[in-house]
Amino acid sequence: MTVHLHHKLSVLHESLLHGKLPRNLHWTDVIELVGHLGQVQPHGGEEFAFVVGAQREIFKKPHTSECAVDEVSRLRRFLKAAASELPPSGVAQSARMVVVIDHHAAHIFHDLGGSQPQDEVKIEPYDPHHFHHHLVHRKEAHYRGDRVPEEASFYEEVAITLVPATQIVLIGSGTGKSSAVEALVEYLKMHRPDIFRRVMATEIVDLSALTEPGIEAIAKQHMNSVD
Repeated sequence: MTVHLHHKLSVLHESLLHGKLPRNLHWTDVIELVGHLGQVQPHGGEEFAFVVGAQREIFKKPHTSECAVDEVSRLRRFLKAAASELPPSGVAQSARMVVVIDHHAAHIFHDLGGSQPQDEVKIEPYDPHHFHHHLVHRKEAHYRGDRVPEEASFYEEVAITLVPATQIVLIGSGTGKSSAVEALVEYLKMHRPDIFRRVMATEIVDLSALTEPGIEAIAKQHMNSVD
């Protein structure tokens, strides 16, 4: 299984356990996740038995590609019941991540052992056109200014993405209330202390002048090598 798939499944698992109920959850992603955690057994017709640890429950394939909200809620209950039986490394970790964050976007890089950091996820805290009052992921996100995010869910989404990391470096600009990185640090301390304990360093820099080699240099300064 690739590092990218490990990361994807880890984020989905954490979101189902502790985050907001995912919308537009695809059946194929559910099958992939449950199959990684345990087994998916055909049960006749459109029904499948999900088996994780000692937990077993029947789920029916939806008529569309996406799962209904009530089924996602039932899946959460099932995974929570099974969670205590899974080993800590049930979903493999991606080892090292760097977050470059301001009040408009968080850019999360992972696997910083190569010649260049890989940009895995970009998260924005708000819809600039206010079509949807929730988080969106966009490839075209840029570092723009220091608008204060409207929802704490911005930081929760970043935290969920950091679940696979064993070493984390946070990079931002500004201080006090103008600093999104300091807001993220406080959020992790209060709400995700398990993730905060993996933060190796916080760097304050000029984000407008930050380059990928610069991100790599900061990562190497603070992170242990990964064999």
